[in-house]
Amino acid sequence: MSAIQTPFGFASTAGEVAAGVDLTGRRVVVTGASSGIGVETARALAGAGAEVTLAVRDVAAGERTAAAVTATTGNRALRVARLDLTDPASVAAFVAWWQGPLHVLVNNAGVMACPEEYTAQGWESQFATNHLGHFALAKGLHPALVADGAARIVVVSSTGHQISPVVFDDPNFAFRPYDPWLAYGQSKTANVLFAVEATRRWAGDGITANALMPGAVYTNLQRHTGGRGSGRVPAELIKSVEQGAATSVLLAVSPLLDGVGGRYFVDCNETEVVDRRTGDLHGVARYALDPANAERLWTLSESMLSSAD
Repeated sequence: MSAIQTPFGFASTAGEVAAGVDLTGRRVVVTGASSGIGVETARALAGAGAEVTLAVRDVAAGERTAAAVTATTGNRALRVARLDLTDPASVAAFVAWWQGPLHVLVNNAGVMACPEEYTAQGWESQFATNHLGHFALAKGLHPALVADGAARIVVVSSTGHQISPVVFDDPNFAFRPYDPWLAYGQSKTANVLFAVEATRRWAGDGITANALMPGAVYTNLQRHTGGRGSGRVPAELIKSVEQGAATSVLLAVSPLLDGVGGRYFVDCNETEVVDRRTGDLHGVARYALDPANAERLWTLSESMLSSAD
């Protein structure tokens, strides 16, 4: 199975990746689309003619973003709907609200290295936001994705997945001392594993899922980590938000990804599988692509959600 390589790379922007693509008649959902790379993902897809729904916690912020995207693209087919990924009732309400087919689901929303916090169900907040809420959303929207016949799910992960595998016996830090980076790493590994298992289960329905590392982009995501002043990433590796959204857009629209799923991309190209932490922004840990881990996570996620009913 050869790695997917594209004409795009580190410096490519979302607009460049979407150039020449016609998404007229295509319907897209982007979670967390009121800030950061979510805005630029929505802008590029709207610019290509898609109907884009911004699924956001703050509806007022989403409305401002939708107006700005319409102003820059001329596309008026922007919708805003409330979605709180940590609240199963909110996810269920969004699913009930959605009508008709869905062509692309971009699981973009996320939090990083948060202080210790738990949902009403007792779920660790980063696992709940980054993985579990998106898992419930994708499952709920499965009939809409099936209706397309060739739908795609785009999952924003991170090189942070190399910090920790999913600890299946203690995902909510009931026994381990809480560590914000281990919790983040676990949730980002879960993102990749979801793409693997969703593709295995749903490829027969015409649905494929791929995960990605957007790159080092300074947005609200870094509000708990010191932002640009933290010095965690060398200046030459920092991307603009337009560059950070490029890989998400590539996975959403590129014909090179037709029928391709369960893979992990960096800088608009499939990256190598690694068995040790790389120390840079490339590479996907073997445990994050492991089919047995992916199936186990799916079962765990279904169990956690069922216990919340």
